[in-house]
Amino acid sequence: MNTNIKSTSFGHIAAFFTIVIWGTTFIATKVLLRVLTPVEILFCRFFLGYLILWLVTPKGLRLDNRRQEFYFMAAGLLGVTLYFLLENFALTLTLAANVGVIIAIAPFFTALFDYFFLHGERPGPRFFIGFIVAITGICLISFRGDNTVQLNPAGDLLAITAAVVWAGYSTFTKKISSFGYGTILTTRRIFFYGLLFMVPALFIFGFHLDLSVFIEFKNLANILFLGFGASALCFVTWNLAVKLLGPVKTSVYIYMVPVITVVTSVIILHEHITLPAILGIGLTIAGLFLSESRLNFKRQKIVNEKEKLRS
Repeated sequence: MNTNIKSTSFGHIAAFFTIVIWGTTFIATKVLLRVLTPVEILFCRFFLGYLILWLVTPKGLRLDNRRQEFYFMAAGLLGVTLYFLLENFALTLTLAANVGVIIAIAPFFTALFDYFFLHGERPGPRFFIGFIVAITGICLISFRGDNTVQLNPAGDLLAITAAVVWAGYSTFTKKISSFGYGTILTTRRIFFYGLLFMVPALFIFGFHLDLSVFIEFKNLANILFLGFGASALCFVTWNLAVKLLGPVKTSVYIYMVPVITVVTSVIILHEHITLPAILGIGLTIAGLFLSESRLNFKRQKIVNEKEKLRS
């Protein structure tokens, strides 16, 4: 198998694996919110994630150029601190369904950022058609059953800002991947700055962590899942996917988060799945494949042309 095809396939596997884990974190977070505040959960999961990455790769990261530090600082601020704070505040001001749909527009902003700032491929019609199809499916999933569409300007605006912030994070991680450092080392450095920028928020929102809550196995298991799985492992696999696929193709997998959430709810929480949700899942997956194919077809065409020239 061609090396490029191998790396691309591995990139898709890494992105899908990450989304499967991130799509199930709501269960762990929901359990922990009984005993911890959102800021306490956020700090604990990333501090634990940072420690795990340090244990896995204890050596330091020496930068070839001190100017590269700016990209790590920006990625930590955007992808760790601001994104999760904005998302958490949005959830307190608007419907969870609204946030789920709005966050899913992140691939749209990622495509624009990649084109304008990284001189990436210009988004074509397939990408935008796939985006519309996926968002339609996500709306059916999010506003199923008794849920109704209800606009909450402040919360919805925060959710939009979070989507833009995540697109910025994906753009910076793509730039960081071009420096040639190891994915674990770069992710750990991003976590460091994320935690550093998080410190002021701890004082503002009242951080009073009671470690005795982790005596209960359920709480300990969930924070370990968030710290090791959703933070340390998944940020590494996500950043690896961005390195192999690029920020646009990787971000499209965000469409799958509501799908994974619904499937997990059915399997673990034994919730009933509705017809609109089934239709929404189908449209979301179709939109993902349609958006992904815009690059696959063009790339395959280039490969075929090169092979013809060689023969």
